[in-house]
Formats: sequence, structure tokens, C-alpha cells
Amino acid sequence: MLPSALLHPDAFLSPLAITDAVRRALDEDLGRAGDVTSVATIPEATQAHAILVARQAGVIAGLPLAIETFRQLSTDVAITAHARDGDTVAAGIQVLTISGPARAVLTGERTALNFVGRLSGIATLTADYVRHTAGTKMRICCTRKTTPGLRALEKYAVRCGGGFNHRFGLDDAILIKDNHIAVAGGIRPVLEAARAKIGHLVKIEIEVDTIDQLREVLDTNLADVVLLDNMDLDTLKKAVAMSAGRVVLEASGGVTRESISRIAATGVDYASSGALTHSAPNFDVALDIDA
Repeated sequence: MLPSALLHPDAFLSPLAITDAVRRALDEDLGRAGDVTSVATIPEATQAHAILVARQAGVIAGLPLAIETFRQLSTDVAITAHARDGDTVAAGIQVLTISGPARAVLTGERTALNFVGRLSGIATLTADYVRHTAGTKMRICCTRKTTPGLRALEKYAVRCGGGFNHRFGLDDAILIKDNHIAVAGGIRPVLEAARAKIGHLVKIEIEVDTIDQLREVLDTNLADVVLLDNMDLDTLKKAVAMSAGRVVLEASGGVTRESISRIAATGVDYASSGALTHSAPNFDVALDIDA
């Protein structure tokens, strides 16, 4: 089974990102001498059969990385998947069965579990946020507050949980923040400078803290999206009424599981939360040897 077959059908993750992430993780774990424990204790010809089990209920993500982990260690490993990324599973469900050289299975165990635990945790937390937006138009999205080197994977996990992605980096959209406004000399000058330099496919988002700033942005007619930073619920409702659909509105700051449903009810289009990636608890998964 190819790892790509288990990718969420509506999410974005390059197969090259999978290969590279697994290679780096294995390099980190194997160091210069490899798995000295397995080599010292397990005869080379020994075979093993293992089961990757979800020990809690939630949304699975990262299975393609688990498969790639074992495949990079041995081409003789056979893997059967019983779920795919984005599936909601119950506690105790077997998601993968792995058979092959015991050394490869044991060596890849922690790396595979780290990927699935981390990404499933993000997907599960995101799904919880999304449930709180049911019945509204609002979409929940992530931020750039990701683990260095794992952004593509973590943003993919957000999609597996039903969320949406904000920009992937500094290079795929313009987001003008308060410090940009201060250095550039104000809202109109910074928007005029941005609009004059970008291509026709690049979106411009600008952050505002007050209703007066939002009014100034709307008067320029130069922004595509306005980020409403740390506004209370009444102010968010005023912003929705004032913009009247002229720009996309994104609420940011203080977006939690406790507040998300109330934010969604204000009528904003998006809410972004760094907690989806920087504060997601690890999902409990285990690899059990089936003797």
C-alpha cells in the first residue's frame, strides 16, 4: 500500500514532504550507529507482526507517515490499513497492521507513533473546534504558530480535522500587521504600497484593532481580508454590519473552544487559532506486537 492512498482526499500534502519528514525523523533517531538495542537483541531473520491501535476516540491523521517510516527501514514490510487520514475512530480500533523484519518494526515504532500521535492530536482538536461552529458559515483555520520544520504536516492535520489553512508562509499571501502599519506610516500608505507591488493573484489581508481602523480600511477599497484582532463580541458584530460583505472578515485572538461558538454567531467569515497547532494534546496511539 502506498502512503499517498491514505491521505485525506481534500487536504494538501506533497508526497515529497512525507518522504523528507520521515527521513529527517529517522536520521534524528538513528544517529551514527543505528538502533543498537534491536541489533544487539533481535536476530536479523526474526519476523514480527504488530498492530497500531488508537487508545482514544478521535480523528486519525499521519498514517501515510507511519507507513513511510517502516518502508524507509525495510522494503520487506507489509502494511494493511484499516482507516485513512480524516477518519473518526473509537478507542481500541486497529488502524494499521504491520508485518515484516522485526528490527525494522521495532526501530520505526517511536517515529511512526510520534507522527500519528502529533497529527491526530491536531486533527482531533480541530474537529472539536469545528463542531462548535455547526449551523454557521464560519470556518476555523490555523496560523503560522507551528512546530519549526513540521508546518506542512501540521497544517495538513488541521484539514484532516475539518478546519482550513491560513497562509503557509510569508510568501503566499500578504498579511499586514500593526507593526507594518506603524513602519509604513499608516493604513492607507501601507495598503497602497502593497497593492502597487503584488500580482493579481495575491490577496491582501490587514489587521485592525478598532472599528475606526476598519472604517479606514473600507474607505481605501484596497484590502481583500480584514483581521479583527482581539475584538469583543459586540465589536465583532459591529464590524460585520459595517463591512456588509465588502471584505472577508477574520476574527483572531482569544479564539478558544469555550468562545468559538459565540464568535461564529457574530457572522464573521473565519476565526483563526494558534492553539490548533501549538496546544493540541498528543493523541494516544500504541504499537502492540501480536505474538
